[in-house]
Amino acid sequence: MSTAPLPVETNRLQAGIAVLAFAAIVASLVMRFGMGLAPGMSNIPLWAAFVFGGTPLVWGLLGNLARREFGSDLLAGMSIVTSVLLGEYLAGTLVILMLSGGETLEAYAVRGASSVLKALASRMPSIAHRCSGSSFEDVGLDDVKVGDLLRILPHEICPVDGTVTEGRSVMDESYLTGEPYMISKTPGSTVISGAMNGDTVLTIRADKLAIDSRYAKIMEVMHASEEQRPKMRRLADKLGAIYTPVAVTLAVLAWVLSGDPVRFLAVLVVATPCPLLIAIPVAIIGSISLAAKRAIIIRDPSVLETIDTCRAIIFDKTGTLTYGRPELVEQLAAPGMDPAEILRLAASIEVYSKHPLADAIVRAGKHSAGTLFEVAEISEKPGMGLTSRVNGREVSITSRKHLARNLPDDAALLPPVAGGLECIVIVDGRYAATYRFRTSRARKERSSCGTWEANTGSKVP
Repeated sequence: MSTAPLPVETNRLQAGIAVLAFAAIVASLVMRFGMGLAPGMSNIPLWAAFVFGGTPLVWGLLGNLARREFGSDLLAGMSIVTSVLLGEYLAGTLVILMLSGGETLEAYAVRGASSVLKALASRMPSIAHRCSGSSFEDVGLDDVKVGDLLRILPHEICPVDGTVTEGRSVMDESYLTGEPYMISKTPGSTVISGAMNGDTVLTIRADKLAIDSRYAKIMEVMHASEEQRPKMRRLADKLGAIYTPVAVTLAVLAWVLSGDPVRFLAVLVVATPCPLLIAIPVAIIGSISLAAKRAIIIRDPSVLETIDTCRAIIFDKTGTLTYGRPELVEQLAAPGMDPAEILRLAASIEVYSKHPLADAIVRAGKHSAGTLFEVAEISEKPGMGLTSRVNGREVSITSRKHLARNLPDDAALLPPVAGGLECIVIVDGRYAATYRFRTSRARKERSSCGTWEANTGSKVP
């Protein structure tokens, strides 16, 4: 058989043939045993199954035979033809049901496995907001040209790869990169298609066409995965090249030794690998469905054959092992400093920050202190950190490098560098505390993560 998946029209034809064969078998049995009709009358539904179902199947198998593709279903085709010649219509219709039913179940399994592709396609926007003077107009993605200025509104999906020209915001790229952090975006930062914007409007310059952007390339990979049929089925087809000649030889010997051609058909029907034609698709569907109930999407069904040989698994952390947002897990205060007061001061100014770690500090501060201080003034210079006057005190939240450069004497008080994320708190010109962050696991456990560095901002390890 061909290793390419059947087109949609062929899949529908196979499903229709399977339904027709099943209905014909039921109708024939009812007419013969329920109504007591003669075999000639009760065979009429079976004839319809042969004409409208068996003929397309046999024609397709003849095409495979002409291409010298001796699959596991070649015996099924021979059984169908022989049953017609010998008048054994019920046996032939059963083979038609098994053959078409196996193809239908396999097609259903592949469609179910590609549900993630549909989710990706539905997530991508169909229009972009192209800047036109002081306003913007909605245009289709195909109309976006390299160099166009596009407006990305709050909580919208970025339509193309580009560079920020105006605005400051954060973007959630975890759906594409697996990194569980909101990434700061300022003028000069790159943005990728498929990322979700934060709370602030951004203006970007399109660097690539929609068909060349990151999201489009991911979609191409997903479409390519649909072209892969399970290796189990391909292995069965290869075995058919050996199994089929042996079965035909035995069938001929049974005919010659008994002198009864029905023995030839009997051997063919018994040798037809109907359980194999049905068992593989059923196993695939069962595995995919069982995995889906546990929130696991199997993109390529062929992995089910080799999964028992796996010795290592690579996980995408976001949404799988972690919740996808950092948490403040360590507060290392300097000697003589009150950790609770420092946290309250830091949380008070982080309310006004769009930095990816700001939300973690604010949550911890509100949980600890309840109410936060009023902020008198605040400034955030790129690369310098956040500075403000809070409750009569000057507070800065910055990086380890910035502290070492501006307060070299206090740098000796810093704790050793650890994996993950951190920020430094300075109060009244003195080192006050180091805050460390981790992404929480789905079972409320700590999860280690790699070092992260923003394009700009203050909390750079």
